[in-house]
Amino acid sequence: MSDGEAKAGLRRNVGLVGVVVFGAGTAIGVSIFTVLQPAAQIAGSGMLVAIGLAAIPMLLFAAVYAYLGSALPVAGASYEWPRRFLGPFAGFVIAWLRILGNVGAMTVLALVMIKYLGMVVSLPLKPAMAVAITAVFVLNHYGISMAARAQVALMLLLLAVLAALVALGAPRVELQNIGSPLSVGWVAIGAGVPLLISLFLGIEASVEIGEEVRNPRRNLPLGIAIAIALTALVYGSVAFVSLGLVGPARLAATDAPLLEAARVPFGAWAGPVIVTAATASILKSMNALVVGFSRSLFAMGRTGVLPGRVAQVHARHGTPHVAIWLAYALVMTGLLMPDSIVFLLLAVNVPTMLKYVACSLSATRVAKHHPQLHAQSRLGFSTRTATVLGYLAAAVGLLLIVLGVEADWRPYVLIAVWFLVGLVYWSWRRPHVEGIRVSTGSAA
Repeated sequence: MSDGEAKAGLRRNVGLVGVVVFGAGTAIGVSIFTVLQPAAQIAGSGMLVAIGLAAIPMLLFAAVYAYLGSALPVAGASYEWPRRFLGPFAGFVIAWLRILGNVGAMTVLALVMIKYLGMVVSLPLKPAMAVAITAVFVLNHYGISMAARAQVALMLLLLAVLAALVALGAPRVELQNIGSPLSVGWVAIGAGVPLLISLFLGIEASVEIGEEVRNPRRNLPLGIAIAIALTALVYGSVAFVSLGLVGPARLAATDAPLLEAARVPFGAWAGPVIVTAATASILKSMNALVVGFSRSLFAMGRTGVLPGRVAQVHARHGTPHVAIWLAYALVMTGLLMPDSIVFLLLAVNVPTMLKYVACSLSATRVAKHHPQLHAQSRLGFSTRTATVLGYLAAAVGLLLIVLGVEADWRPYVLIAVWFLVGLVYWSWRRPHVEGIRVSTGSAA
């Protein structure tokens, strides 16, 4: 490590707009272009009810993350909070499983983007995916502020297209296409919730860059609140209009459900408009995902779980460049993963739910055992409120993990195998971890 790198720190270059965009920008992404199809297959018009149900746990998780983000803003928060308040092994398990989840997420993002672009121009699938992934990592290498500006531009483009779809499609909605959302039964609706929760995943993404946010104790909770409100509004209106335009059967029968719906109001323009929006949306989500993934690896390097070199910060760009390129190497292995959307979404969602569970339990520990940190939170929760909220969010996360088995059991086997590999790694690496303290000050 050079002297410059040793002295360099993460730069606080992200304001409130950046926090909102990283959160909503991660959530409002590839899922809206893909998940409507399997959700329509499983739940039919009941997906409208399932979307509402999926938003409830995300409100709980968002409240937990806003509380912790305001009390203790830190890089790689979803690793650092469990590590500090539940123990080093808990932090390791969550971060280890999230490696698999992040690789799966980047894989499905790149896969869907190239498939959408393939509707306009013929592209070799794997090489094109590799180029897209590489471009996003290069962008992040050169600075968080550059990544944030790209995120804002792509977000505005996506919102403009989705707003046009809703505005032009709403007058053509036919309620008979939707039918009764409850007619499929609660079992089908419940099975759709673990898929549809992917619509909201990433709302909390900005906490992963807590040390790079200006005035984080104000901007993190406020930005998360704005992001979840924006996301719920966008998804609710798009799903309703899409169902009203073509009905659940047609959405279930196509690999491009939003394109199928857009053909009604846009006509011949549907193809280029939706492909452009999908590309912008997916690049935006990939960008935000790289930020969170690399900061998690950075935090693991800083605490000795990964080699210390992973925690180096670039002296000029102020980015965790070694962690970024380690994340890149891991993501490239995802090109070997299967291309089933349901499989990939569950491989992403289950580790994410476990992360939410761990962070929710961390919130209860902060509320009950760390009064100074609790007092730093800007949300004004009482100790009892924060504790109850944390336990409730953890219970909901575990329930969602169980419900996902109904959709596809195979990702659970993959996750179990990856967990066992992690246990072997932890048994080897643990001696390097003990005695290492975080330079920013551990609350453990």
